[in-house]
Amino acid sequence: MTAVSEQTAYWLEAFTGQKPASPWVQELREKAFARFVELGFPTTHDEEWRFTNGRRIGQIARGEFSKVSPTVATKLPAGARLATIEEAREHLGRYASFERHPFVALNTAFLDQASVVFIDRGVVIAEPIEFVYQSGGHARTLVVAGANSQCTIVETYLGEHAHLTNAVTEIVVDRGAVVDHYKLQNESQHVFHIATLQAQVGKSANFSSHCISFGGDLVRNEANAVLSEGSDVTLNGLYLVNGTQHVDNHTVIDHAKPHGTSHELYKGVLNGKAVAVFNGRIIVRKDAQKTDSKQTNKNLVLSDDAMINTKPELQILADDVRCTHGATIGQLDAEAAFYLQSRGIGRNEARSMLTYAFAQDIIDRIKVPALKESLEKTLFEKFHEYSQ
Repeated sequence: MTAVSEQTAYWLEAFTGQKPASPWVQELREKAFARFVELGFPTTHDEEWRFTNGRRIGQIARGEFSKVSPTVATKLPAGARLATIEEAREHLGRYASFERHPFVALNTAFLDQASVVFIDRGVVIAEPIEFVYQSGGHARTLVVAGANSQCTIVETYLGEHAHLTNAVTEIVVDRGAVVDHYKLQNESQHVFHIATLQAQVGKSANFSSHCISFGGDLVRNEANAVLSEGSDVTLNGLYLVNGTQHVDNHTVIDHAKPHGTSHELYKGVLNGKAVAVFNGRIIVRKDAQKTDSKQTNKNLVLSDDAMINTKPELQILADDVRCTHGATIGQLDAEAAFYLQSRGIGRNEARSMLTYAFAQDIIDRIKVPALKESLEKTLFEKFHEYSQ
């Protein structure tokens, strides 16, 4: 038996051992699993995974992972309604496609429970809607924000023991709605974390997402958004990697209609023998005239052994657009460090201050006070460790 078929056998046994679901969920499961078998775990021969070996995840996780359900704490403020999978039939699995994504297919194949939240039309929710996932497993989240509604979503992933998290989040932002989304990954460095975010953004709607990656051994974040006419989308990210950590960020901003605006800023700090990947793609469809889009990836490399692979991309099929993209890789500014030291600040403290200032740009964009304060504390602790 080949390694690939052996891995598939583990998942097949777990798949067939699931409890029966309602007919439409069962049909969705079966289609997804069939597609997963066709795709298999990705390898570095796959263009989208050329710097991250997804088969390594399959070799370690095997069937044990499929039997684990995530522990989730959902905190809902007034105005948000927790719904069942049956109530989510119109939306669940419609946006995050498993046709080209094996881990989305695997997640969907084991769809058993999901955190589903609906915000009614015109409702403005001041307090954040919080999802806290622990212990790994197939985490599934769906948020549907009705027309002209406003809400903030915070996803947090925690866990100390070795496990694999395979998360899929679908967010529907209806016409004129405003959704501010945050994802914090702070699991232990024994964890494999794979996550896909898919946002469907309606006409004149506003969606922003901030992805913060601190923990994990191997991490893959995919953040995707499809814009309608007059949509405004922001994708920001911050990743800190040390030791032998590996973090891979893939983003796709799809301007499907005219008059859309998008902004993207991802920043990374690398130390030790860590590896980071950034691949950001902006697509401007033929009919998406008057698109305005800007993408930037900046990386700060603190050691000689750390490595970053960055690839910002533009695919423009329209002719009346304004689009820019770029990437930078650098070390700490020696002149700035010298200036701080000349003012009586120690060398290590100066390095820590400059590194903190580099990352602070992303933290300053966070609008949830408690989350911002917590992240500032974590940054300070991590950069203090880096400077030792």
